[in-house]
Amino acid sequence: MEGNRENTVTRPWGYFTNIAYGKGYLAKILHVNTGQKLSVQSHNHRSEHWFVVKGIAKVILNSKELILKEGDSLDIPLKSIHSLQNPYDMDLEVIEVQRGELLSEDDIIRYEDIYGRA
Repeated sequence: MEGNRENTVTRPWGYFTNIAYGKGYLAKILHVNTGQKLSVQSHNHRSEHWFVVKGIAKVILNSKELILKEGDSLDIPLKSIHSLQNPYDMDLEVIEVQRGELLSEDDIIRYEDIYGRA
């Protein structure tokens, strides 16, 4: 591991904490509160890998709906339209590993967002 940049960033849906980063990768824990969801989005410069560590995730990936339970994982390819949602009655935690040339919140293209950020 080339570095560890522990910082927590609050979002309307919950929060994320960056836990590790290096050349070409960034790992974070996403905490999605009950009944919340991230925007429908894509990225031009990174792919993502999600691993559910707590709760149940409803995922939209290129118009397909998937349900991931604890221990399940999923690859989000570059430029795929996706959303992570928690319509359930327990909090959701997902480890997200980003890979790519630009690992920044600036690489989010939002299509739909219940918090008015699209």
